[in-house]
Amino acid sequence: MSEITSSFAERTKASLRETLLDAATVLLAEHGHAGLRMADVAAAAGVSRQTVYNEFGNKTALVEAVTLRTTAEFLEGIRVRFESAPDLVTGIHHAVVYTIEHGRENRLVAAALGTQAGEDLLPLLTTRGAPVLSAASEMAATQYRARLPLLGERAADLLAETVTRLVLSHLVLPTHSATEAADMVCAAVGPIVDHYLSTME
Repeated sequence: MSEITSSFAERTKASLRETLLDAATVLLAEHGHAGLRMADVAAAAGVSRQTVYNEFGNKTALVEAVTLRTTAEFLEGIRVRFESAPDLVTGIHHAVVYTIEHGRENRLVAAALGTQAGEDLLPLLTTRGAPVLSAASEMAATQYRARLPLLGERAADLLAETVTRLVLSHLVLPTHSATEAADMVCAAVGPIVDHYLSTME
């Protein structure tokens, strides 16, 4: 197989995967985990059911792939807000606001948090949310270490996980606006950041 042919095949496979993930995302939001059928994903994507199985293996793997893609979209938005902020606390604030606002607008997350059909998706953010928590915490810790070299790896990891857990709790139980939630998170972690900043002066 030539390099051009191989490249085309890879792009075609990637395009098919994205089409299947798009279809599965819509169906998950409408019907939840229990109501998702591989045959319906295939029909929505215009392919055979066997094609879906060939790509993902089973429904569990498909749902995991949807979750990972959705998480990656969130993480990219968070990264941009951290890197465009003038300081770490402002970056945290912008990232929290984005996460909560985007979470409430995101079709899949909104379904998990606010619809009867999507209730069985909620564990992906709570009891089975370890992959989401780990990925988000790792992203945050990377930003903390870059801005606060004296923080140390262990302290950065601990702070990042604590902030991520706080944000997820605000997302799952929305008793405040996104800005109010960000204000509360920053009020909690701001003094810690200020302490380490003062040691750098």
